[in-house]
Amino acid sequence: MNDPFVSALNSQKATTEWMSTLTTNMTNMYTPGFKENKVTFRTFLGGAVLDQCDKNFGQGKSTPGTATANLFLEGEGFFVTRTPEGKVIYTRHGEFDFDKEGLYTNKDGYTVQGYILNDKGEIMAGTKSLSSDLYEETITKGGALDVPTTNIKLWIDPNNGKYLGKYDDYEIKNDGTLYGKADGGKKKVPLYKIATMSFHNKNGLFELKDGQYVETEESGRPVMGRGEIRSGLLELSNVAFKDNIANFQQAKVQMELANKLISSQKELLQEAMRLVSQ
Repeated sequence: MNDPFVSALNSQKATTEWMSTLTTNMTNMYTPGFKENKVTFRTFLGGAVLDQCDKNFGQGKSTPGTATANLFLEGEGFFVTRTPEGKVIYTRHGEFDFDKEGLYTNKDGYTVQGYILNDKGEIMAGTKSLSSDLYEETITKGGALDVPTTNIKLWIDPNNGKYLGKYDDYEIKNDGTLYGKADGGKKKVPLYKIATMSFHNKNGLFELKDGQYVETEESGRPVMGRGEIRSGLLELSNVAFKDNIANFQQAKVQMELANKLISSQKELLQEAMRLVSQ
């Protein structure tokens, strides 16, 4: 038979963690790219015992960004970024822009990763190009594209103010292709394809900090993402406020019950000690 005092303590500890998780969710309801945390319980035989906290990687709604370089990923996958130390970080938060050196980065200075394209829009793997059919087949089968990514850079010529010295502007299409534009938009040249990756077990990813993930043995190796990219938009948090506030009210009731059980057990113990000492 389980000790009721231990069961109450277990319930109190698990409920505290549950309430903390719900608070984090609601606090980040308007944080772009934030993914809701979901708590599950393993058993109630020894009190409420926390099983695990998983991420809800469901799609968040879009909202206008602050620059055309901001990206919204609709569908499966993550944007690929790289830290100055070379560590690969996966994220859904597409608040990207070009820095003063022309590098495409996020606010932490991580470089957005992509693939170099030839003038036909084909991904270059060294000196060879990949056909669009092979690329689409890889996505359909959920496989990895074994081509290294690169930093995306649109250096601006200080003499004429043009991107890469010859493009007036740039445009990012829904397939993630970044075009250089010239002659008032009449000339469009594919330059990069923004890399997106997904994982067969996304909940196996390790979250370094809110919205930034690294692969693990549990997540498996990254495979090609299947999402479409929208320029000038950001993804909002996917936190369902009503569900979280309802769960928080339930957690409060559970905490009150656990506290009352602990208080009752203390009173019984004190009474037993009093009787023994007489």
